[in-house]
Amino acid sequence: MGKTIEKLAQEKGHEIVARISSNGDFSELSKADVAIDFSVPEAAVKNIKSCFEMGIPVVSGTTGWLEHYDEVLKTCQLRNGSFIYASNFSVGVNLFFELNKKLAEMMKKHKEYTLDIEEIHHTQKLDAPSGTAISLAKDIINNSDYTNWKLDSATENEIPIKALRIDDVKGTHTVFYRSAIDTLSIKHEAHSREGFALGAILAAEWLLGKKGVFTMKDVLGI
Repeated sequence: MGKTIEKLAQEKGHEIVARISSNGDFSELSKADVAIDFSVPEAAVKNIKSCFEMGIPVVSGTTGWLEHYDEVLKTCQLRNGSFIYASNFSVGVNLFFELNKKLAEMMKKHKEYTLDIEEIHHTQKLDAPSGTAISLAKDIINNSDYTNWKLDSATENEIPIKALRIDDVKGTHTVFYRSAIDTLSIKHEAHSREGFALGAILAAEWLLGKKGVFTMKDVLGI
């Protein structure tokens, strides 16, 4: 993702002034207008907080660290920072999120349907289920009678999420509503990582000059 973001950002006329690895020198960020974090769960919180301390707006697409989300938001507020987190920056996925919410509302009264979510990613993806699948499940919970999600097996009021890992799959998410007579589904399939990278760059461009915590809904005006 880092290499893809760098390539596309330069094509859009942006300058990359720092590239920070796990043992990198954060002082290099002093020249940056905004930082984009696509790292690993173990490093994300430190990366984001370091940017806040330096007064640098942060766009983060790292998943698997959200148990520390409130802590990060508190630091952002204390430092009067600027922050956008998204489990998925793809414009198509964020439109898919809105479609998922609307469908959940419509299906709420149709108790004959059972619900499940399937996500497929490349074998190098560290977390399961994906942050995108969790976002889909949470949006359904907020718009239905479901109360929780679980990986694989689930009880009556829980949403089962199946996570598959297959070589070189960029990311596929499907929400299924199944009954004895038919199956209704909505699906998003990424064909390349460029959609995620372009969305993150769009978010970084939008965040400049703003203070506070935002989402891709703010960026896209949806």
